[in-house]
Order: sequence, then structure tokens, then C-alpha cells
Amino acid sequence: MSALPSLEEAQERLLALAPQPQVTMLGLSQATTKGYLAQDIVALRSQPAANLSAMDGYAISGPGPWRKVGESRAGAPFSGTLASGECVRISTGAVVPEGACSILIQENAMVDGDTLATAPGEQPPPAGRHFRRAGFDFRKGDIVLHKGTPLTPATVALAISAGHKALPIVARPSVAVLDCGDELVPVGDPAAVHQIPASNGVMLSWMLAPYIGEVDAILGPVADDPAALAMALRRAENCDILVTSGGASVGEHDLVRQALGDWGATIDFWKVALKPGKPLMVATRPRENGRLQIILGLPGNPVSSFVTAFLFALPLVRAALGAADPLPRAVTMKAGEALPATQKRREFLRGVCDGTSVRLAGSQDSSALGALAAADCLIDRLPDSPALAAGEPVRVFLLREG
Repeated sequence: MSALPSLEEAQERLLALAPQPQVTMLGLSQATTKGYLAQDIVALRSQPAANLSAMDGYAISGPGPWRKVGESRAGAPFSGTLASGECVRISTGAVVPEGACSILIQENAMVDGDTLATAPGEQPPPAGRHFRRAGFDFRKGDIVLHKGTPLTPATVALAISAGHKALPIVARPSVAVLDCGDELVPVGDPAAVHQIPASNGVMLSWMLAPYIGEVDAILGPVADDPAALAMALRRAENCDILVTSGGASVGEHDLVRQALGDWGATIDFWKVALKPGKPLMVATRPRENGRLQIILGLPGNPVSSFVTAFLFALPLVRAALGAADPLPRAVTMKAGEALPATQKRREFLRGVCDGTSVRLAGSQDSSALGALAAADCLIDRLPDSPALAAGEPVRVFLLREG
């Protein structure tokens, strides 16, 4: 029997299947969900477009004292050229007039009518002091943002400053979510002792919403019945990505794999060396438009479903959106308590961190939603790791980073 793929191997295989990006233009006048640039973005103008003052004070020319001949304000520059011995009042962000050699800040200035001098004990500023040089941020023709860069408030502001009113981004993929199992009841319905509310489908849609908005369809809960599964799958025929939860394990009532095969899907791999999350499945299905549909089958236990969605579903959606770096990034913290040794599978423990150290959030059972809700990170424990003492370094994935 061949070894199960590692986390990195499984992620690589999944991301290699990500839908090919489709480009659309996004206007920048209104905020939207997260997106990624489909092309490099070149500056259409320089910033600043002229030398600007970095301080309130006086733009001076030559040695002092200086005669004040005008003012330069942000949005209303002085129109003339300074001769030696002249100055203008200037505000932060205002254009430095031609002929000025530096800015004498107002705290170091002494003014008598239209005559300016340095305050007692102060020296004239050296040439170029307190200038924001033209083009110091970027120049026309510079690449200011690279393909695959995420849209953020800062990158959008940079693009607007560089002269753009719209950006080419990767169009969001269409995504459907399906949760299945005889034990599931619809959200809000009464649950008998042998039943549980179907939380996974909604949970997954909330995880994906920052990237794609609302998912195109939440299909389920669907019973472990071939006809019901076939009907649900037909409703997902045209989506780019289908994320399922439950029904892909080894039980005789776990029917998703068979249903996918009957639907025309081909399993790429099934099972990964993870805890929780071993029964993860990846499949593809050809569509009439010639594009492959990607099917990601997650475990049914809610914690397992959450952890594998964090490690696989979110990276898949980010890759489909054109992200240059779709995988989550780990940080290193100190263990705030002793952590047990691991066995053959890589383990992701639910944790709570304080910025420098991390502790377990509570029960590590794969059905414990209370501990999951309390967690703000996943503690990454490699296979066959010895017990870890409090204070030792450990890798952590912050859940807020997605």
C-alpha cells in the first residue's frame, strides 16, 4: 500500500488543478470582496509629480535673511521662481517653487513682517532638507503592483495614486457547497437525539465569503442516498469548484465517491496524512465548456471539515482568483504549555495565542465545535514529533490570515 500524500504534496496536486483564471475589469470607486491582480500594474504618472514640502515652514533660496514674496499651499502652488534671498510660506504637501534650496521649518523660523530669519541658535537647513523629491514613491512607467498581488485598501490606494480607475483582476470562480449525511437536519430545524444540525455547509460558505461573496449554492443537507446525491450534484453541474463535506470516508453509507464516479468525475487522490482530515478527496470532472470542474471532498466532522477547508479549500479559491501565493503562512511562537508527541500523521491542534505564545483551545476531538470557536490559530505538529515542553518554539497558522 502506497504512503498517503503529505500536506505539501496534496496541496501541490490540488493547486495544479485550479481553474484557469478569467480576467475582468474592476472599477475602484467601490469596495468589493477580496481579489487578485491578473496583470502587472504600471504607473501612469509619477508620485509626487513635483518636489513637495514635507513640513510646514518656508521655502528659502540662498543665504538669509529672506524676503517673503508669496505662499505655496497644497493645491495652490506659488507660480513664480524664487531668487536668492527670497522665500515663500509653504505648507506640508505643497509644491516647492522653482529656485528654492530647502525648507526652513516654522519652529526654527523668526518672522518680522515680510522678513524671515533663522531663530536664535538655529542654522539654515542644508540643501534639499525637508523635500519630498518628485517621483520618490514611484515614477511613470514603474511597475507598482505585480500580477497575483491581493487587493487591499493600501494596494487600491496605490493603484489610484498611480493613475488607475479600474484594474484587471481574475474573475471570481463559481463555487457550490454540499454537505451530506443521514444524521443532518436543515439549519434551524429540531434535531432528534440521533441527528445534528447541518452546520458545515454554512460554515464553509462563511469561510469562502471574503473571497467570493456568497457561494453560488449551498446544496444540502443531503441524505446518504444515491438518488438524492445525484440530484444535488446535477445542481452543481456548471460551477467551477464544488466543495463537499461528509460522505467520503470508508463507511458503507459514505456514497459521495460512487456518486461522483457515476457523475463522470475522476478521483485524483483520496486520503491525506493529516489529523484531523485524513479522508480528504480531490476529483475533477470535464464540462461542456471544456473547463475542468474541481471537486474537493472534505471530512464530515465539523473540526476536520474546518481544518481541511483552511488548508485546501481557501488556497484553491485563492489560486483560482490568481493569487501569487495562495497557501497560508506559518509563524513561530512559543508553546505556552507542554504538547504531546505525535504519531504517523501531521496534526493540527486548535489553539489560542497571545501574540508570542500559544496554548490548546480545549478538546481536540474532531467534533468539538466549542474549542474550534474559541481557537484563533492552528498549531502545526509534524509526524513522529517528540513531546514538546512549554517554552519551546512551535509553528502556528493564524486563522485570521485565512
